[in-house]
Amino acid sequence: MHLLVGLGNPGGRYAGNRHNIGFMALDRLAQRHGFGPWRARFEGECAEGRIGSHKVLALKPKTFMNLSGRSVGAAVRFFKLEPAQVLVCHDEIELAPGKVRVKVGGGNAGHNGLKDIDGHLGRDYRRLRLGVGRPADKSQVTNWVLSDFAKAERDWLDPLLDAVADHMGRLLDGDEAQFLNALAGLGPARPEKPPRPDKPTAAPTAGALTPGAPTPPPAASGPAEKSSEGPMAEALKRLFK
Repeated sequence: MHLLVGLGNPGGRYAGNRHNIGFMALDRLAQRHGFGPWRARFEGECAEGRIGSHKVLALKPKTFMNLSGRSVGAAVRFFKLEPAQVLVCHDEIELAPGKVRVKVGGGNAGHNGLKDIDGHLGRDYRRLRLGVGRPADKSQVTNWVLSDFAKAERDWLDPLLDAVADHMGRLLDGDEAQFLNALAGLGPARPEKPPRPDKPTAAPTAGALTPGAPTPPPAASGPAEKSSEGPMAEALKRLFK
């Protein structure tokens, strides 16, 4: 059995926030794979189903982000799961929008939901990091993650959520590389770089020929010599004979 956890904050006020991309991913996944209805359980909402050969419990904690571990820990203890059977889907400001990475262990980069789960499970669970980017001003990070995705961002967000749902079976099978390959390139389109200007043609050096031009006659090496022959020369010869 696999426990798939999506992180977010409950209530309509937060539904479209970048911080709730984990909830969005689980909603899309449960819909795509025909999971059962969402039911209140483990201080959250749960839905059961199958992805390929894998039995899956999807969990969206309703404890608010900072207490996510309380809900996740309760489900893990009830089903006697190992951390390796847990996959947490969450927003990641250290990744560009639409970029996806899978990680086991390591730090939580200040993410309060992960921090609380670490306190209940340790750090050996898997994480599906869904990039939402970060603001240029570090002081605006909280406002950034608690703000809704812009309309323009839906152009890459919806295809990304679809791809996560469609290819989750590969990740549960342990084929992380194929899963990530299937999701590559789904972020926002980058502006194309303008084409490089052609290199200017070097001016011909002195004496260089333009291709196809006739070859000029060789230049004289000095002043033209007067011919020693001619009518005057013949007349003088006759005079002094």
